[in-house]
Amino acid sequence: MSKVHSAEKLKKQLLFDLIFRKTTWFFTLVVFSLLAAILVSLLMGSLPTIKAFGFNFLFSADWNPVTEKFGALVPIIGTLITSLIALSIGIPVSFGIALFLTELSPPWLRRPLGTAIELLAGIPSIIYGMWGLFVFAPLFAKTIQPWLQSTLGQIPGIGLLFEGSFMGIGILTAGIILAIMVIPFIAAVMRDVFGMVPPMLKESAYALGATTWEVIWNVVLPYTKIGVVGGIMLGLGRALGETMAVTFVIGNAHQLHASLFMPGNSIASALANEFTEADGELYTSALIELGLILFFITFIVLAGSKILLAQLKKREGNVM
Repeated sequence: MSKVHSAEKLKKQLLFDLIFRKTTWFFTLVVFSLLAAILVSLLMGSLPTIKAFGFNFLFSADWNPVTEKFGALVPIIGTLITSLIALSIGIPVSFGIALFLTELSPPWLRRPLGTAIELLAGIPSIIYGMWGLFVFAPLFAKTIQPWLQSTLGQIPGIGLLFEGSFMGIGILTAGIILAIMVIPFIAAVMRDVFGMVPPMLKESAYALGATTWEVIWNVVLPYTKIGVVGGIMLGLGRALGETMAVTFVIGNAHQLHASLFMPGNSIASALANEFTEADGELYTSALIELGLILFFITFIVLAGSKILLAQLKKREGNVM
């Protein structure tokens, strides 16, 4: 009887295992099907502008719904520059927060400070946008912009980035707001991966006379580099696709300027502002193609991060 019971139990386990495998395959196919459906829908909706403008759509700064002349250069540049500003500010600040929480913070402060950082990630983007427009932008125009123009603005070459009037809103303001938004995500990931380093490795380094910075740079970062890069890519993905906060503070102007003080536009903010007002097939198609371009930019960023992570993993264990 025991053998019969064991055989029936084994059959049930095999059946459950087969059902589990088929279920996971089904959900995998659902994800890929949704991704393919989105891509096909964007391509179909973009066909009129692809036929009308071709590759010139990517390099043209024109955006005139009246004459039906459209170009994606301004939104593309705005998206990339604001994301670059956000990461330039967000990565060092996030690294400092994670370093403080894992290595320097008193135990009584570690948990409430970590919770506060996580709560920042839960604030809706529209709240960041409203705060940026009504609080940060006026303060930025009165204090920080004049200071930047009187200091960095006097340096030849770099000074071009800080020319113009002090309006508060613009490319630089949008980048700073994005930095504030991505810092909680990057810092939370860095804190978690820093906390996974075996204490023995750090204690051994301290025993050899290493300073806190040397332990972080020579022990913690090499051990957690894959997780750190993953956290940075998570923040970059948030910055590329952010809509409402950027819409409030970027100025929403289809114009190219060398100065970061001047208004600009991003792909996400252009879609949020104009899609409901789009009149005509070509106008709607131009906006859909902007979405397609953002799709490909995000795909390239994620693919690049996967390649980078793969290269880092290959180098693990190699003696320098």
